[in-house]
This record gives sequence, C-alpha cells and structure tokens, in this order.
Amino acid sequence: MEGALTARDRVGIQDFVLLDETTEAAFISNLKKRFSKDLIYTYIGTLLVSVNPYKELDIYNKKQMDIYMGVNFFELPPHIYALSDNAYHTMLTEFNNHFILISGESGAGKTEASKKILQYYAVSCPSTNLLNTVRDKMLMSNPVLEAFGNAKTLKNDNSSRFGKYMDIQFNSQGDAVGGHILNYLLEKSRVVHQNHGERNFHIFYQLVEGGSDDLLRQLGLERNCQHYNYLTQGECATVPSINDKNDWKSVKNALQIIDFDEMITNHLFGVVASVLHLGNVQFDTDSKGRAILDKNTELHWVSNLLDVDAHSLQEGLTFRKIEAKMDQVLSPFTVDHAIYARDALAKAIYGQTFTWLVNRINDSMENKDSAQKTVIGLLDIYGFEVFYVNSFEQFCINYCNEKLQQLFIQLTLKSEQEEYEAEGIEWEPVQFFNNKIICDLVEERHRGIISILDEECLRPGDATDLTFLERLEEKMGNHPHFVTHKLADKLTRKTLERGDFRLLHYAGEVTYCVVGFLDKNNDLLYRNIKDLMCQSKNAIVRECFATMETENKRRPETVATQFKCSLLKLTEMLMAKEAWYIRCLKSNESKKPGQFDDALIRHQVKYLGLMEHLRVRRAGFAYRRKYEDFLKRYKPLCPATWPHWRGVPADGVEALAQHLGYLPNEYKMGRTKIFIRHPRTLYATEDAFEKCKHDLATRLQAKYKGYRAKGEFRKQKEAATKIETCWRGVQARKEKEKRAWAVKVIKKFIKGYMTRGQAKTTDNSEYLAFVRQSYLNRLRNNLPKTVLDKTTWLTPPPVLTETSEILRELHYRLMVRKYVRGITPQRKAQLQLKLVTSSIFKGKKESYPQSVPQPFLDTRISDQEINMRILQVIRNEQIKYSVPVIKYDRNGFKPRPRQLILTQTAAYLIEEAKIKQRVLYTSLKGISVSNLTDGIIVFHITCEDPKQKGDLVMQCDHLFEFLTKLSIIANKQNAISVVQGSIKIEIQAGKESAVDFSTGQEPMVYKAKNGHLMVVANRARTR
Repeated sequence: MEGALTARDRVGIQDFVLLDETTEAAFISNLKKRFSKDLIYTYIGTLLVSVNPYKELDIYNKKQMDIYMGVNFFELPPHIYALSDNAYHTMLTEFNNHFILISGESGAGKTEASKKILQYYAVSCPSTNLLNTVRDKMLMSNPVLEAFGNAKTLKNDNSSRFGKYMDIQFNSQGDAVGGHILNYLLEKSRVVHQNHGERNFHIFYQLVEGGSDDLLRQLGLERNCQHYNYLTQGECATVPSINDKNDWKSVKNALQIIDFDEMITNHLFGVVASVLHLGNVQFDTDSKGRAILDKNTELHWVSNLLDVDAHSLQEGLTFRKIEAKMDQVLSPFTVDHAIYARDALAKAIYGQTFTWLVNRINDSMENKDSAQKTVIGLLDIYGFEVFYVNSFEQFCINYCNEKLQQLFIQLTLKSEQEEYEAEGIEWEPVQFFNNKIICDLVEERHRGIISILDEECLRPGDATDLTFLERLEEKMGNHPHFVTHKLADKLTRKTLERGDFRLLHYAGEVTYCVVGFLDKNNDLLYRNIKDLMCQSKNAIVRECFATMETENKRRPETVATQFKCSLLKLTEMLMAKEAWYIRCLKSNESKKPGQFDDALIRHQVKYLGLMEHLRVRRAGFAYRRKYEDFLKRYKPLCPATWPHWRGVPADGVEALAQHLGYLPNEYKMGRTKIFIRHPRTLYATEDAFEKCKHDLATRLQAKYKGYRAKGEFRKQKEAATKIETCWRGVQARKEKEKRAWAVKVIKKFIKGYMTRGQAKTTDNSEYLAFVRQSYLNRLRNNLPKTVLDKTTWLTPPPVLTETSEILRELHYRLMVRKYVRGITPQRKAQLQLKLVTSSIFKGKKESYPQSVPQPFLDTRISDQEINMRILQVIRNEQIKYSVPVIKYDRNGFKPRPRQLILTQTAAYLIEEAKIKQRVLYTSLKGISVSNLTDGIIVFHITCEDPKQKGDLVMQCDHLFEFLTKLSIIANKQNAISVVQGSIKIEIQAGKESAVDFSTGQEPMVYKAKNGHLMVVANRARTR
C-alpha cells in the first residue's frame, strides 16, 4: 500500500485513513479520483469501500485470485479478494469465527460482492470431490435465492428483497465443509402489489417465460405475463437487462445440484403457479353485499395445485370462522375483506415457501460431522433506504441499519481499543455519535415504536394507522429524534403530511408514512385458511404451514416483533465473531459506466456512516505497521539499517525514526508495531524512499549487471570449453572412421588392380567398376566435337575395348545425324558440289585442301557486269556460270583478261562486247590441269579444220569452282585430267606446243626459251 502513495495525486490514496484531511469533500474527491481510473476498491483501515462501476472489469479472474492468496492485507492494492483472504487466514491462525458485513443501497453491488467472496473461497480452499460438492451447492444457492427473493425495483433490476446471512463452515485444515443460511424480512407485500416501474419476484416471470409447454399445461399457465394480476401492476413485465428464459435454465440446473428431485421441484413450481392463479381469483357480490365465488376456474387450479378441497378453499376465502365457546360461526366477507384474505393467503404461501426453500438448501449443505468447525459469515443486508414515500418495510430496514451501525461502531471501537492496549499505547477516548438513543426509540420495551405498534394492532376496537400515529405523539412527544406534523414547528410542518412521522437516524432524517403500518405488521392469515393449508396433500404446503402452530390459540407475534427478535439474535451472534466490513456504493442512478454522481455518493457516504468510521480510525494514530514490515521497506533511508539490521527490529525502527527526524508527538513505539499519528509524516517518508529508490536501483543494477556479466562470461567460457572438447572428440572419431574406411578402400583397390586382368570376382569387381566409371567420366568430358575428328577418342582400358568401340560408333552416328539434320538446302547444294570437286581433285592437286573450306558461289560475274550486246547474242542460251580468266595467246602466250561464260551448251570467251571464241561442249575432248598449286586450265578442243583455233590455255583464280561447275553443266567429270610435269597443247591442226610446270618461291607464267609456256607455282603448305 505504501508504494502507491507516490502516485496519490494521480490515482488517489488506497486507504482513507491516510488522507491529509478527514473532510467529506476530501473523502469524495479521493473516491472519484480512484473511480476515474477503474480503481473501485478503497480501504478505511480494514473496511473495504466498493463503488459499483456498472461494467465488467478484468480483476476477478483466476490469475487475480492467485495473486492475493496468502498475501499480507496491505501489501497489494485494495481488493475484495484481499479482505476475503485475510479473513480466511486469520480464522485459520486464531481458530475463531469471523463474519463479513456487506451493506449498501439497492443496486450498489452487495449481491455481486457476496458472489465474488464465495467464488474466491471455492477456488482458494483445498479441493476434494466432497468439498467441491459442498462448494457447488453454496454457489448454486445464489441463483435459486435470487430467483425467489430478488426483484426489479426502481433502483435496481436485481434487488434483494430479503436479508441473507450465510455461514461458511471450515474444518481445522481450512476446507469448506458446509454452510447455513438465515433469511430476514422477505418483502412479502411485493407478491400482491408492485409500484409502477417495478416487478414481482423473478421466479414468476422465469416460470411463465422459460417453463416448457408441458409444464405450463400441467400448471394451468399461459406464456403471457399480462394474463396475471400479480405480474402486471408495475407495467414492466419485460426488462431489457433481464433474460428470464436463460435465468430459468440456471435455476433448474441449480435446483438439481442442491439435491431437489423432480417431484419436489414440480411441487415447488406448483406452489409458485398457485400464487399466480390466486391473484386472478375475482369476487362478486350478492344482494346483501357479501363476497361470492361462482364456478371460478382460477380457484379450481389453486385447489388442484395446493392439493386442498376446492369447497373448503372457497369457504375460507369468503367466510371467516369465529369460535364462540364451543360453537363455530361463519361470518361472510365483504369483497374488500375477501380480497384481503386472498392476498394474505398468497403472501403466506410465498413467504412460508421461501422459508422452506432456505431450510431445504441448508439441509443440502449441512455438515453432520461433530468435529469442531470455524465459520466465516456473509451478511448481505439491505442498506439504509430513503424513498419518496417510506412505509413499514423501510422502517424495518432502517431500524436494522441502526442496529448494525451500533454494532459496527462498538466492534470498531473495541478492536481499536484492544489493539492499543495490546501494543501498550495509551487509549484516547473517541468522540462519535452514539445511536443507542435511536435504537431505544424504536425497540425499547413498552415505550418503543415497535411496542406501541404491537399494542395498537392488539387493541380491541377500531384501531387504524392514524390512531397509531396519535399514540406515538402521546408517548414520544418530547423525544429529540422524533417529530410529526402535530409536534413540528411551523417551518418543519410544511414538509410533513398529517399521516407522517419523521425519525432523525444516524444517517439523517427519514419521513415515514403510517398508511399500511398496522396491516403489514399484523400480516394475519385467518385460522380456517391455516387449517385448510395444513390439510394439503402437497408435501411443501403441508410442511410449510405445519410450523405455524394452528392449535395455539394465542395471537401470533407481529412482523415487527419477529424482526426485532431475529435482529437481536443476529447482533448477539455477530458480537461473538470477528468483524470485516464491505460498504457498497452506487456510482450513479442511471446505471451507466464511467459516471460518478457526487451528490448520490455523498448521500450514501453519509447513510453508510463511512465518515464516522474514518473518524474513529483516525482518532489516534492514522498509520500502524509491524516493526519487521516497516523496517523491511524503509531501511535504505538510514545508513545504520542498510543493507542489514542485525539487532532487534524495534531498535532498528527507532534508529530509522531518529534518522528521519520524527518528532516525539508524531509517533509511538508499541510492543510489536510503530504508530504514526499524521499521514503527512508517512507521505514524507514515502517520498524520501521514492527518491532513494532511484539511487539504490542504479547501484543494484550496476552490481547485478556486473554479477550477471561475470556469470555469463564464466558460463560461456565453460560452454566453449565443453563444445571444443566435444567437437574435437567428434572430429577425431570421424577422422578415425575415415582412415579405417580409406584403408579398406585402398586395400580393395590394390587387390582389384592386381587381378584386373582376370574374370570378374569379388576382389576386382569394385576396381573394375571404378575403372569403367572413371573411363566413362573422362570420355564424357573429352568426346570428339566434329565428325572429322577421328583422333581424339580416348584409348579404353582392356575391359572396355568392345564397349568403347560401340560407343564411338554410336557417337559418330549421332554427330552425323545431328549434322545432317542441321544442313540447309543451300548448304546441301554446296556439299554436293564439294563432293564432285573432291572426286576429281582429292589427292591429285596440291592446292585442293586449301579450297575445301572456301564456299562456291553461283557466279563470279553478275549480269550487270556483262555487256548488253553479249547478253542479247546469247539470250536464247541460259547463263549458268561466269568467271573472269586470263587467256594466253597461242602464239607468244601473251596474257589477255577475258570473261568466260558457261551456258547450257557452250563456253563463251568474251572480250568486252566481242565473243572471241565459242567452245561447244561436244567439241571439248578434254580438260587438263597440273598437280601443283597454279590456276592454269587447258581446254583440249577437237580441230578438224586447219583454220579452226586449237586448245585454249587460261588461268583462273577459282579453278576448283569453275571446273566443278563446268563438269556438271557439260557432264565432263571424266574429261578432267590432273597432269604432272607438262601438258601438251595443240595450237592448230598439226601444230603442237606444251605448258611446263615447276615450283618456286614466286608464282610466274612466261614463255620459255624452248617456246613452251612456263608456269612456276608456289610450293604447297604442309599440314
């Protein structure tokens, strides 16, 4: 808690005791500041103040429960789990009984608070199958009691209309082993009457809306709340925030868990249905003004469901049985009396059934083990109520709150005084408002309001609510806390009606309207109807009314007296227990999240007596802590106590207080605790601690980081060493395995090598496989790239000779196939020409190899380069090929440049525009060339006429191309001769000469001295 003081400006103070000012304004401001941050819980010492946020907060999960289990009360932020856990562990430690008083206005969250406490104990206590069953029954009692005891009011859609006290029984080990419930003052009048905007008890609507069709048929009900008088008076049968169908399922499930069998459940719903039918019973009048019932269907259903005689029931609702000595007389009712009797019966049936239901739940949760047990009680009681019109119910509720406030102040003062005495601190008397005077005003025998009300109810004669008010004025006329219209001064009289009286409660003034006080206090049920109910065959009805002592002729106790007696028993029971308190506040009337209504909160703070409690807690010392806890937190502020105090904690705290400069009147040293008078002293201490924490944190961080770094370094070094060791071991083992494998492989390889020439055996199979694989891998990377490459095929090992030959043949076939498929038509034509050339000259003429890569052209002279006259002359013959040549004269061998044109039938030797010679292919008897590198060509022409020109000698740079074309055009492949030495030529008929060939450094052509044509060719290059 102290740790939150540094954030007090932002989120307020967790304990109101530590407020600087104990004013109402400071109290509400702190509450508002915390509410704005969704901090709905605040302490006043050990009292818990809870503000309803009207929204779901994520502070009730299992994780939160675990956080608060077994933790010191003030160690964590305020929470309902902290109070529940502290009460539980105090009970276990001291082995005594405790109770938690939950109070507040309707809608402030009292029922939810009691649920949260039960859920916490269900989770935090030890668990077995038996214990889980007990817890389930405790938890499931809530939806059942809410259905039968809660209703929608103007202030709350799920308002508890009864007071509930539940004892949770624990064994010595802290196990929840049983439970017991007491109920107080069920608002039975709600069964027959609801104010506008309010509803009857939830169970009626749940039955009509959620019951199955078969069940409703058996009970004679319709699925429409508007058909029942007891459900329509408030005109709000349907409420958006209430789902009656789902709630019905929850109630059915809960009844099964708390051991209600099907028959009992059906009887119970039959009783509920009978009340609805009873509300629809209508009376007529006869001629004498008496109430009568004729053929009433609703009455028939009531008698069936209650299992009583229909005639007797009709008689009980229309006649009163009067006993005079030995005789019995039936006195008829008027319609008003009949309606009163009907409503009285409905209230009695429902009220007695509710009591029976609580008893059945108690039987279900009862622990029959005789071992000693301790208990924690949960008192969920209505808070102080002030409405626009306050009636008998508000009077009883506010009287209850007066008694509880009296108990509250007594127990608080008692616990404070006991703590001071235990610590040896002088007790300083506390000034507070003692509300005993108001309690006596209400409950004092023969003189209190309840006694006067009972006297008026029992008084013979015409007693009314106004005569009761007159009696109050007579008896209470001088009481300072009582005033009526008659007794008030002129100013006050304006605020009071003639039928009102006003009480000045501890929480403020409340004006009560006396109308209905006598009827509600009497709550009479005529004896003949009681007798009839006792004769019922319905097990629940018979059991309920059997307890009403019908044989006893004495008048039963009034409602107020019964309530006073039960309240006195409750206070006696609570005085024997250790008290814990939860005060619930509504944040706003509209039930909207995030809204904080200051006026409404101020009103509740006043009515709940929170300022009174704060003043009692702050009367002496605002803050107290055990020496060990105080020293543990604040020891860094004093060099003498930091980091360790070796002595007695009290001496350490004294040294700390002296060092901090506490004045003698600011604190006291008890036996086990230090008491600090003013919150500002604690604030200064906490602020100093907050500043000290930063320096301390820096030093601790430095030390811790150094420690962590060293530890991390050592860990890393050790890890590295281990990893290195392991890695070396792994590597060594791998190396060993590798070497062993290598030895085995090498041995096998050597043996295989030695036996490689033998047939395949186990010794050489792997070696031979290796040889094959190795050869094939090398061959794959060194395959011949062209078809002409015949020399690069790798020599195979003996074992693969045959395989290699097959592969070589396949590979060359594949290359040839690829080559052939990749040849274009033009390329094919070229190759065919080259093939002809090869067949003529390959191996015969030295310059042939150099000509192979040179492509052949279609012609060497274009048509544009040939004279037009020539073209016209030979236009009838198709030109096949043209090439420039040098022609040597027959006489003197003088060189002359000419064009040689090949047509389809003849070869033409052209000089510009003149045809010098036409050689028909038929007259061409042979063609001669030398075997050297020269380009000389000799056409041997047939000479029959002496005047005819002889052989033609030419030199052509494109010899192979020209002769190949000529051989194909003229079909003269066999007429071409490759000659060594010299070629004889016939200059003209009968006259011969020769062309001689030799080799030299420079190529030359000239006329030799012997008259021959001398041709010197270059020597051929060797490849």
